[in-house]
Amino acid sequence: MSAPSSFGKVAVLLGGRSAERAVSLKSGSMVLAALRSKGIDARAFDPEERGLAELIGEGFGRAFIALHGRYGEDGTIQGVLELLGIPYTGSGVLASALAMDKWPTPRCELLPPAGDFASIARRLGLPLMVKPANEGSSIGMTKVNKAAELEEAYALAANYDRLVLAEQFIDGTELTVGILGDAALPLIRLETPREFYDYEAKYVADDTRYLIPSGLPPQAEAAIQGEALRAFAALGCRGWGRVDLMLDHAGKPQFLEVNTSPGMTDHSLVPMAARHAGIPFEDLCARILALAALEGGDARVG
Repeated sequence: MSAPSSFGKVAVLLGGRSAERAVSLKSGSMVLAALRSKGIDARAFDPEERGLAELIGEGFGRAFIALHGRYGEDGTIQGVLELLGIPYTGSGVLASALAMDKWPTPRCELLPPAGDFASIARRLGLPLMVKPANEGSSIGMTKVNKAAELEEAYALAANYDRLVLAEQFIDGTELTVGILGDAALPLIRLETPREFYDYEAKYVADDTRYLIPSGLPPQAEAAIQGEALRAFAALGCRGWGRVDLMLDHAGKPQFLEVNTSPGMTDHSLVPMAARHAGIPFEDLCARILALAALEGGDARVG
């Protein structure tokens, strides 16, 4: 592990102005405390409250991105940091943008503002998941059981993105795979009594079950970890992240999305998997920070 002084002054980017601001503030505050506990000179930086121009004069040596959703996870802040020459955690500009867009996933279609929703329901089958194409934390998502519900589900999702997906519902086992460097963390199996693993199940409910070990045979778990690493690499992702998938009734993994700036709260999945692998939260944060980089490879001088 690098000496704390080798990181220089670290900006923990948190908050922002996406729909996931509240979660980001919690993630960022926990990362900030963890890095400081390791002796690292970490400072909170909320782009919504301070202009990004202030990043220039503060002399930050690197940035830990704890922003979620739009502007923080879609390549926007990554592009700013690239221009400023400040190494940052997580994936680069293009990989972040590609991973943020949930198209394509399991069989799906774009929902038009005004269209024949009944025909879409017939083509994809029911039930369906309706979601914003570029959002996280299950914000704006609805499980649709009847074609008549599609219009209302579309209206909700359209509040968060102009592109709305109707996606085939995969009925099976929900799994997630944390990625740290070039290794996959232990699988977590998610179980909730709710219709699906929604915002409440992720951040509020106390009846969500997180199963580690996942209950899968070791060989099957290893195969899924390998597939998750390949999906992560196929998008050009780097550093750390999380791959979400459903295991259908035939035992085939159906990948849903790659998260390039996952949650770091007390309910979050990557810290949970890391703990099971023997990596305390403080060490996890320091290891993620140590992986900070620029796509071009050259940090700002001076």
